[in-house]
Amino acid sequence: MSLTNGRYEIGGVDALSIVDQFEAPLYVYDSATMKRQYKRMAEAFKQVKRLRINYACKALTNLNVLRIFRELGSGLDTVSIQEVQLGLMAGFDPHDILFTPNCVSLDEVEEAAAKGVRLNIDNISILEQFGAKHPDTPVCIRINPHIMAGGNSKISVGHIDSKFGISIHQVPHVLKVVKALGITVEGLHMHTGSDIYDAEVFLRAVEILLNAAGDFPDLDYLDFGSGFKVPYKPGGIATDIEDLGEKLSARFNEFCGEYGRELELMFEPGKFLVSESGHFLVRTNVVKTTTASVFAGVDSGLNHLIRPMFYDAHHEITNVSNPDGKPRIYSIVGYICETDTFGVNRQLAEVREGDILAMANAGAYSFMMASNYNSRYRPAEVLVYEGQAHLIRERETMEDLLRGQVAIPSLERKEITA
Repeated sequence: MSLTNGRYEIGGVDALSIVDQFEAPLYVYDSATMKRQYKRMAEAFKQVKRLRINYACKALTNLNVLRIFRELGSGLDTVSIQEVQLGLMAGFDPHDILFTPNCVSLDEVEEAAAKGVRLNIDNISILEQFGAKHPDTPVCIRINPHIMAGGNSKISVGHIDSKFGISIHQVPHVLKVVKALGITVEGLHMHTGSDIYDAEVFLRAVEILLNAAGDFPDLDYLDFGSGFKVPYKPGGIATDIEDLGEKLSARFNEFCGEYGRELELMFEPGKFLVSESGHFLVRTNVVKTTTASVFAGVDSGLNHLIRPMFYDAHHEITNVSNPDGKPRIYSIVGYICETDTFGVNRQLAEVREGDILAMANAGAYSFMMASNYNSRYRPAEVLVYEGQAHLIRERETMEDLLRGQVAIPSLERKEITA
């Protein structure tokens, strides 16, 4: 979001005009930012002969977003059979979709296999069961390298107590299963978690996976996950993707020489590609002064954007309606009957009732984690594409809230008395 001639713009479109057209609360995404991030990552790893960027669609699965990445040449990383189906609906070739679930049933893995997508298996039990029934279907194996990424235990998944992946120390067991059942292992995968900013820590995990790869003779690709950090504040810490690209590319190319053939280098970025593209626009319902704080209460809450409450995530907040207002200190809170605080003691241009506030970095894991808590409707989504704002998801209504509910006839007819 940029300030141009006293007006805030998203992708070159006036933010307040978007709210006027589609109302608040509202998620707005800038497709140009998505494209910039994808091309930046591809450029960082241009020294690798075979590179595949698989967009981790759990970050944001709107079909229009999936189609943007498909047109850019991206593959797709999916974690549920529903995401697989969405990817196919968006036009992805099955071979360009990697299915990376955890703790799902054998039935779901077999359903994905029947659709022709690539499989990434993260536990020995499913490896044994699937391999026994489908020995001719190649699989990828997810390894837990026991490397802690970032500083937030809620978003690190590569540590020793994680439910994700097969422990690196269990590789000998995996090799016995693979040999006994005649399974073809076409890929190895790891994902240490989110908010990686130290290339050296990530490269230590890379070495662990490369060491394991030497025991698998039929590999076609290595998937190093993602979790690359984007800045949440002006001047904030972020992954130096160019530095990582230079160092990892050199090591990967060296390993391919040792392995004897060119493997494909895969990543599965989600947040890195879409987080900065998104802004969540809300309207101020009330400015409430107490003995200790000044609250700006908005027409949203943890039902729409739970990341600040769930992950202690920071989202920069801007008063879009009053850019020249006198700076004051506010705590921005929601309308849900829980403690749903978006930001504590933030300095904003003076907030008035009715003002539109914009929360940044709302492109990843934001709408996707929304709910109907307190029977509130989920908001609409808008994509700024080629200089125009397009509605890509309608705002929910009472009809949506009731869809799926089934009345018991005797209760429906029963007369209710006080």
